[in-house]
Amino acid sequence: MTSRRPDVRNIAIIAHVDHGKTTLVDALLKQSHVFRENETVGTLILDSNPLEREKGITIMAKNAAVEYRGVRINIIDTPGHADFGGEVERVLNMADGCLLLIDSVEGPMPQTKFVLRKALEIGLHAIVVVNKIDRPNSRFAEVIHETSDLFLDLATKDHQLDFETLYANARDGYSGTSPDITSGTMQPILDAIVDHVPGPEINEGAPFRMLATTLMYDSYRGRIAVGRITDGSIKAGESIIRFNHEGETSQHRVAQLFGFTGLGRVELQEAHAGDIIAMTGISDVLVGETLAHPSVTEPLPVITIEEPAMKMTFRVNDSPFAGREGQFVTSRQIRERLFREVETNVALKVEDGESAEQFIVSGRGELHLAILVETMRREGYEFAVTRPEVIIHDGPHGKEEPFERLFVEAPDSSTGFLIETLSGRKAQMVGMHQDHNGNVRLDFEVPTRGLIGFRDTFISGTGGEGIMNTEYLGYRPWAGEITRHRNGALVASETGTALSFGIANAQERGMMFISPGDEVYGGMVVGLHAKDTDLDVNVCKAKQLTNIRSSTSDIAVKLVPPSPPSLERSLSLIGNDEMVEVTPKTLRIRKIELNPTIRARESKRQRYAAMEAANA
Repeated sequence: MTSRRPDVRNIAIIAHVDHGKTTLVDALLKQSHVFRENETVGTLILDSNPLEREKGITIMAKNAAVEYRGVRINIIDTPGHADFGGEVERVLNMADGCLLLIDSVEGPMPQTKFVLRKALEIGLHAIVVVNKIDRPNSRFAEVIHETSDLFLDLATKDHQLDFETLYANARDGYSGTSPDITSGTMQPILDAIVDHVPGPEINEGAPFRMLATTLMYDSYRGRIAVGRITDGSIKAGESIIRFNHEGETSQHRVAQLFGFTGLGRVELQEAHAGDIIAMTGISDVLVGETLAHPSVTEPLPVITIEEPAMKMTFRVNDSPFAGREGQFVTSRQIRERLFREVETNVALKVEDGESAEQFIVSGRGELHLAILVETMRREGYEFAVTRPEVIIHDGPHGKEEPFERLFVEAPDSSTGFLIETLSGRKAQMVGMHQDHNGNVRLDFEVPTRGLIGFRDTFISGTGGEGIMNTEYLGYRPWAGEITRHRNGALVASETGTALSFGIANAQERGMMFISPGDEVYGGMVVGLHAKDTDLDVNVCKAKQLTNIRSSTSDIAVKLVPPSPPSLERSLSLIGNDEMVEVTPKTLRIRKIELNPTIRARESKRQRYAAMEAANA
């Protein structure tokens, strides 16, 4: 017989990126006296990953817990970027309610709609928190109206339309029931969680069952499975069975049980239905597998994750500089690392490529894949990656590709540029709204292909004043060929050290990526040509020394500061015949074929093939 636990609340914090989720958790933890009075904890406490702090976004879902009014509130912080939606889908089943944060100026954004849909589909009780109420141009009435419309579109049950609304300034640590507050504490939010979010539904009499939702790793304890107990109870040392993804079972013994308190874990001897726990002793457990009492015959429903929409090829680095900087460089080491990532990153897929040195990695988007590349790079891996490309499906009406809704806010003067640029990328404008501040909001439906490499164009075209967000729409019929225009590459013709004289000659032909003293090799892309064609340049060329003096010959060479691309820009910049060489210390763009003679022959063959196709 099922009942509700009165002493536990499991709640997820969900929102669009940069609406203040992690800052809100900071305030809740600090005001719940999780830390000592003299303890310095800083900000963005849960964003412990260096990449999260650098990029200012949450990448991995995390758990914390606070005690309030005799109730333990388990908090699940989720990512806000659309590329990490798989993390949200994976952890929402641990919660019974959610705090939906919405910016007081921006209102509901694309990721808000995505995460709210997922939350309401599984029946979570929502509390809306309008955050950043101190912003001078806040628009509370419009934001609440837009949020109500969003609930009307997405609610699956009548009671979900009756949601509690609170207002907060998470940065300064106060909240309330009206937008005109200027001080206070986070107590109104904690009260709303205890009063309006139901306790977990439990069946204490049933045998133990739990779905492994998250995996952690400890160098002493090994793999740790995290999840919410659905039925029954469990003690440390008990025997359990594991249902793998094929439905097969294996016997295990629970080594240790942990509960969450504050940011840390506390060892438990026993845990009950409704508790979020961490469990050790099951060395080969994977995300989505069921852990249960030996008498259980049916596993819990498997977590369903939306399919990846983009893929790229990882391959062993075979450049002339291969093995100089990386600790892990072989195909076996790279393969092991990629397949290990799939165990915890459920939105990712890895397949063996055409050869033993290639691996096809599929993910949600460019940032999702770029984070994996950057993480492996910092761990000491050296490899090369090709340009991201969308995953094409064969549907009932033929070839299908993923589409996204693109939301753009930019100065009114950029409207013509945006419409013209996006129309060339097969985008269809579905909405347009102008505000009183000289800005315009445009909504497009565009193939994911059309957004590859668009961000740089968008930033330069809007003078850095535009904001763009996307929402995944699923697969639709193929939109047709998209002409991708990028200037040609300046390709190094010699191997050696780049010199000022050689760079000075090359910079007259385009924009440079390298500086004097950088090591280069033949076939490496050292810049972008001002024209559409590739050009071989000798950046290692030194100035000829003579015994003739003149008044102008010894004037110092003036170099334009280089513009080396970041990892994300490199991935969107490279062409089909190029790839990015990734090492712990260096990023290099290079031609896949380093031999210039073979490259020229292949280019000529493609030109003739295009001419024949046009004539046909």
